[in-house]
Amino acid sequence: MTSTETETHLTAPPAAGDRRRWFALAIVMTAAFMDLVDVTIVNIAIPSIQRDAGASFSQIQWITAGYALAFAAGLITGGRLGDIHGRKRVFLIGIGGFTLASALCGFAVNPEMLVASRVLQGGMAALMVPQVLSIVHATFPAHERGKVFGLFGAIIGLGAVSGPLLGALLTEWNLFGLEWRPIFLINLPVGLAAWFLGRRFITESRAPRALKLDLVGVALVTLGLLMLLYPLTRGRELGWPLWGYGSMAGALVVFGVLVGYERRKAARDGSPLVELSLFRIKSFAAGIAVQTVFGIALGVFFLVWTLYMQMGLGWSPLKAGLTGVPFSIAVSLAAGLSVQKLVPRFGRGVLRAGALIMALGVLLYLAEAGHYGLAIAPWQMALPLVVMGLGMGLIVAPLTDAVLSQVPREHAGSASGLINTVQQMGNALGLGLVSVVFFGEIGDRLTRAEVGPAFVHAFQHALGWVAAVMAVIFLLMSALPKRPAQHVEGAETDEPAAAEQERELVH
Repeated sequence: MTSTETETHLTAPPAAGDRRRWFALAIVMTAAFMDLVDVTIVNIAIPSIQRDAGASFSQIQWITAGYALAFAAGLITGGRLGDIHGRKRVFLIGIGGFTLASALCGFAVNPEMLVASRVLQGGMAALMVPQVLSIVHATFPAHERGKVFGLFGAIIGLGAVSGPLLGALLTEWNLFGLEWRPIFLINLPVGLAAWFLGRRFITESRAPRALKLDLVGVALVTLGLLMLLYPLTRGRELGWPLWGYGSMAGALVVFGVLVGYERRKAARDGSPLVELSLFRIKSFAAGIAVQTVFGIALGVFFLVWTLYMQMGLGWSPLKAGLTGVPFSIAVSLAAGLSVQKLVPRFGRGVLRAGALIMALGVLLYLAEAGHYGLAIAPWQMALPLVVMGLGMGLIVAPLTDAVLSQVPREHAGSASGLINTVQQMGNALGLGLVSVVFFGEIGDRLTRAEVGPAFVHAFQHALGWVAAVMAVIFLLMSALPKRPAQHVEGAETDEPAAAEQERELVH
């Protein structure tokens, strides 16, 4: 998401005693929940989609990577559109488009239509999601935001736990014989209700000095990523043709052009998509690298994990979904503990410990998968998953504050938008790399008896890569500040300080 610049309200914000603001909060939280659940719910249903729709391995990757790529490419632009044209208006366009795209996904007649609909869904999420906390800013006074962001954290935790379970149940129940389709169609009644209620209860607001749009920058970022990701996902399937290597090399040229263009745009009108001056700050540059590499690790792990459990071990979606519950609970618990207790006391050591703990969990999982093979049971996965979840929780919650600690206040918005964008781009890149680190280890023509062992071997190979990536993250974290700044909404501050905090909010 992006940060909010200095705000002006088009209409007066709801008074402290006005219950309308709580309706507005429920509406935007519902939208955030929809986006979060949509990512996790799809992962658990991927094997069912592959079997029912006849999707190829590369199409499976694009069903998830297409969403992440469109989401990443549109995040900063979505936030600026809200600043310019009004957060309520852009939010309603986003949630309406997200609901329509969900319907297209649910009624997709072939894998190609599903991939295209997922790209549209990601683009609409990029309009919807950046407005969520901006609308909270415009609706609630500073002294109430501690309570509000506590609720927001609870929603994130609930989404992490309920997404896989909901996806598993909807797929397992096979409602009306629709197989996997209800995982998308469930968004229709929720999205329509949020749209109609949002028109009534959300107060419009916009930034008076919003930056201009940088559509050329967005186009260059998207083109560069496509030139990099498409050959990665299709390369194995096509026998790694020469044009694929040329495309990936060309992506580096496109990114070079992007850097040159952004420098000129910054000098011309001060509104580049990427604020390149931020990369002169050591902690920010290292943090961007951490976010990108961490996104790659998560992109690889979650897709590979789902395929391993359902296609390799032959588990049902419900069994696979329940297996992931200890991981989700561990992430939520560790995230809350790290922000409230550990980081204020131990600083970046908490994040580095998180990287090591997560790597340890990955190695434990690798050992268990190799030891038990196809006979592994969910309870035998519990320990490595809990260890991984604890490590991830120690990282995800305080990382943004750590990255932004030394960023000048006037660039907090650009920096936070860039952080979230590169994490999504890393996720898309990780999903593309699945073709290399996972599918590359699976033969093209396997008998039924060979499928299970092949998937177990490929899963172990992918986990080895994830563990190596976590070691790289540990090293990169040494460049983060020792004591990340803590921005706590609703803390007991005087009114001027609270006003400054409003401008610094990042999401």
